[in-house]
Amino acid sequence: MRPVPLRPTNQSTPIKSPGRVVAPGKGGVGDSPLRPDGTLKVAGEFAYSSDLWIDGMLWGATLRSPHPRARITRLDIGPALAMPGVRAVLTHEDVPGTKYYGLDDTEDQPVLAIGEVRHQGEPIALVAADHPEKARRALEAIDIEFEVLEPITDPRLVISDPDRYKVQRLGGITRYQPVRVGDVDAARERAEVVVQGEYEVGIQDQAFLGPESGLAIPTEGGGLDLYVSTQWMHWDLKQIAPCLGLAEDEIHMTLAGVGGAFGGREDLSMQIHAGMLALHTGKPVKMSYNRYESFFGHVHRHPAQMRYEYGATKDGRLLYADVEIVLDGGAYTSSTLNVTGNAASLGVGPYEIPNIRIDAYGVYTNNPPCGAMRGFGAVQACFAYESMMDRLAAATGLSPVEVRRRNAVSEGSKLATGQVIDSPAPLAEMLTRLEAMPLPAEADRSDIRNLPGGASQTTHGEGVVRGVGYGVGIKNICFSEGFDDLSTARVRLEVIGGEATALVHTAAAEVGQGLVTLEAQIARTELGVRKVTIAPADTTVGSAGSSSASRQSYMTGGAVQKACHAVRDELLALAERKLGTSFGQLYLADGMVVSRWNGIVAPIEKVLGDEVIEATREFHHRPTQKMDPVTGQGDSHTQLALCVHRAVVDVDVELGLVKVVEMAAVQDVGKILNRLSLEGQIHGGSAQGLGLAVMEEIVVSGGLVRNPSFTDYLIPTILDMPPMRLDILEHPDPHAPYGLRGAGEPPTLSSTPAIVAAIRDATGRALTRVPVRPEHIVA
Repeated sequence: MRPVPLRPTNQSTPIKSPGRVVAPGKGGVGDSPLRPDGTLKVAGEFAYSSDLWIDGMLWGATLRSPHPRARITRLDIGPALAMPGVRAVLTHEDVPGTKYYGLDDTEDQPVLAIGEVRHQGEPIALVAADHPEKARRALEAIDIEFEVLEPITDPRLVISDPDRYKVQRLGGITRYQPVRVGDVDAARERAEVVVQGEYEVGIQDQAFLGPESGLAIPTEGGGLDLYVSTQWMHWDLKQIAPCLGLAEDEIHMTLAGVGGAFGGREDLSMQIHAGMLALHTGKPVKMSYNRYESFFGHVHRHPAQMRYEYGATKDGRLLYADVEIVLDGGAYTSSTLNVTGNAASLGVGPYEIPNIRIDAYGVYTNNPPCGAMRGFGAVQACFAYESMMDRLAAATGLSPVEVRRRNAVSEGSKLATGQVIDSPAPLAEMLTRLEAMPLPAEADRSDIRNLPGGASQTTHGEGVVRGVGYGVGIKNICFSEGFDDLSTARVRLEVIGGEATALVHTAAAEVGQGLVTLEAQIARTELGVRKVTIAPADTTVGSAGSSSASRQSYMTGGAVQKACHAVRDELLALAERKLGTSFGQLYLADGMVVSRWNGIVAPIEKVLGDEVIEATREFHHRPTQKMDPVTGQGDSHTQLALCVHRAVVDVDVELGLVKVVEMAAVQDVGKILNRLSLEGQIHGGSAQGLGLAVMEEIVVSGGLVRNPSFTDYLIPTILDMPPMRLDILEHPDPHAPYGLRGAGEPPTLSSTPAIVAAIRDATGRALTRVPVRPEHIVA
């Protein structure tokens, strides 16, 4: 893609636009208008952060540790600094402010390594040069020596002695979160059926296609303009400013085009580094990772080791659950505190269990740092508890659907945390609807592309066995555990070119989910206008929170709706002042001010005239509580969402090859705001669940990543993704805007165990680890 001018570059801005984008179409809430960025992305004309360009800019690069644990015994930047075209070489000594930062108010991550490296790929030094190749060569010229230390890589070893196996200054264990309900030991005595299992989830990468990149420009007043692809600009700003020695209002952040996120952009990557180089040189500095560096430049999904024991009556009614969940957070905290809380609170899924004992641990190691990824702790637990439900079904002679239906939660049920589900939770109905969906026909074996191995011609049908499996997942929506989650929206209504036009301005990150489309839909619905413009997302408006936790439709959608209501009320008051009150109750529709008594009163343009109405509003969801540190009890979640999957697979049991033939999903979304975007979210989440089930894993040995490339780290392509059947239910949540229920993450949970269950059905193997590899099937 060609370089683009700086200012027009925005997540929803065409290359030739002046910086704002008009959302096309007439669709309001419930419609599926065209995405304003869709055509540009398909045509290859969308400006991503890696396309940023400004005259005279320098290129930044990062020296990273080749070792997972080592002391830095020598660091000489002189040879690099002497190279032609090199403008700066910086180490931790050059950090102008605080030398540590971190998410969740845990500032444990050094901007640049201070004497010791704690994971492979940890940043050590920075270079700025007038050409990217010069910057890379300068990195090679830095004279550095290490005393290599034995890495701590076994999280269970850390749990056994956290003081001895201490990775960093905060200790060995990030968070220990127990959950206690009833009396598990007494229930064990009464159980007629007991099943046990140990499960493991490998490290999954977000694998976004747009690598970390951005541009830092020093301002005349000593501040900084930052153009970055991120998920939460204001939280970035909170971490960046102290490290650069600047006040937050001295840094202006604008969202650059984001090439996918899935949690991997919640943590900082190049933001502080580019800012340091720009402030030091007085020149704009661009940083853009290559694919190899990207694998080390962001966090991944926490790998997990889990032990489960369930007891039940002989008719399959659960009596107790005894659970241990160990999450490896790597060298720094990142989101591990909250990921551990999620895993604990949702550790036994959407099932009624009167006696529960859960011990969940987040642990520091010298393995790759892990943090937020779609599903956020609930994915790991879901694979384990759904595998246990299949074991319980086998032990009791019930079908996989029936054992789930008998134990399903419903409205009024309690979660493991004691929180009462106070909105519709039609899990039993969803399972029944899923079970009733027709199964796909047998594969046409005359076309080898329909068989495992496909065009590689590994089989013509011999050794191929079909299996069917089910999975259920429950995911929290929005931020939890007492966090004051909010979003801010500014809405402006005026007449432009003779037409009433709404301008919507938020700091919410469009990361590909279609939020800019939804913002326009809400404005059209609430204000009755056709033309809506979406302003570039930046920090001149209040925080919109993170584009994560399936929260933006709920939170920023709620903020836009609230701001629109304020504008609407002022417009109708203006209409009453100008036109009189004899028309009765007024409302807006199709560009008109309408009386409930007398019909159309006047066009909005006539009422507005030259006046401009603007309102800024915050939206907060209802308060939540921290989990009790001893019992795990508390109303920790805002909203909960359910999805159920059925997977059909064909397995070559002789070669261990798997083809997912079909996935079917039933999901309750509360209210469909945009069906096309919603279906895309369900398909996308299911695809990531498929990847975790059968192919995606960062392979780590001794703390070293063995496959940091898309050659060796495999993600599903269009050839791997099967057809999907969808049944989308609408049971409105009375606490949410429009009754909606966040929908982006739940399909990622339930798709993985459904696929693995289907492979078990075909092979008879226990399959206790994901991703499932050929050797697990044929060993």
